[in-house]
Amino acid sequence: MASLLHRSRASLPSAPTLLSRWFPHVQLPLVISAPMFNASNGILAAAVSRAGGLGIVPGGWELAPGGVHLKNLDAELRAARKALDLDDKPLTPMPVAAGLVLCKADAARRFEEGVLPLLVEHSPQGVWLFAPDPDVEAEAQREGAPTPGSLRSIIGLLHHAGFVVMVQVGSVAAAREAATYGADVIVAQGIDAGGHQLARTASVVSLVPEVKTMLETDFPEKEIALVAAGGIVDGRGVAAALVLGAEGAVLGTRFLLSKEATTHAYQRKVVAETADGGLSTIKSTVHDQVRGTTVWPALYDGRAVVGTSYSEYSSGVPVEELQKRLKEGQERGDHSRMVTWAGTGVGLVNEELPAGDIVREVREAAKKRIKEVQNLV
Repeated sequence: MASLLHRSRASLPSAPTLLSRWFPHVQLPLVISAPMFNASNGILAAAVSRAGGLGIVPGGWELAPGGVHLKNLDAELRAARKALDLDDKPLTPMPVAAGLVLCKADAARRFEEGVLPLLVEHSPQGVWLFAPDPDVEAEAQREGAPTPGSLRSIIGLLHHAGFVVMVQVGSVAAAREAATYGADVIVAQGIDAGGHQLARTASVVSLVPEVKTMLETDFPEKEIALVAAGGIVDGRGVAAALVLGAEGAVLGTRFLLSKEATTHAYQRKVVAETADGGLSTIKSTVHDQVRGTTVWPALYDGRAVVGTSYSEYSSGVPVEELQKRLKEGQERGDHSRMVTWAGTGVGLVNEELPAGDIVREVREAAKKRIKEVQNLV
């Protein structure tokens, strides 16, 4: 079982930030790799953590016992442990976190049966939660109790097992709810982020300060760390996140071009060649409709690079026809209709590097920018 018990956090040595107290291996400013399913993996997460960042191993959403994503999470956590030279030390917690998507009610309700034993076995130091199922949460509200599978109940289970709990949110209301339920870390994701997020949310520039103010006002006695996510790809973005009130920053799109990422070759090319990220990416549910990944509740959509399928959809081509064209293209080896999830910072991402080098480069660039700003005041 993980040894970093939630209830004994106060007894840990003092550190500059809550995150560096809970994850003693990290170096500041803290760079965190996003749990991008089909791109991030255990090897990438381990490389990020080895470089002083915090790597997140993606878990997906098919997490009920026997679920394909649960099996994949098992394999990737094993890979991370081996890469960190911990495969012969089963009781030593890993300096990584596992990222889980909760929007499938069956998986969420069976969390204690399926996911929790796996997490206890592999002992990542943290667990990142995202997209709780709205129906399960509504039921919990009606019952007035931590219904199995609800965010409150899952956070409780994770705390009892000793994990630091990170909750990704896209609104102040969701951040308040997560803090009420006991989240240790709030990941405030702005509208600039690539991949899936709330369809209606704010820019990281306004979301992070408002969440910070809410935490200071509503939870003054609680130790809750705040992390910024969304459109951050370099040291300048990390420096900005710190100024906005965050303790660290999450980078997703930047790690799509890391050597360790399992990003498809076509998607790597798209990321490297895309410029003007705000204009070249779009938030929409169409990306998932074309791919057939309609697991996401209605309040979520995803940001991706504008590609062939979306352009044709905008011209009036029905989704059913686009699905057919995607399938036919894949059968003949044409990947030009693949969806490339990316944030608005994609225009600054054009070089492939090892994940550890990315962490070190971004961290040093953030330090440099902070010093430059100090000279302006």
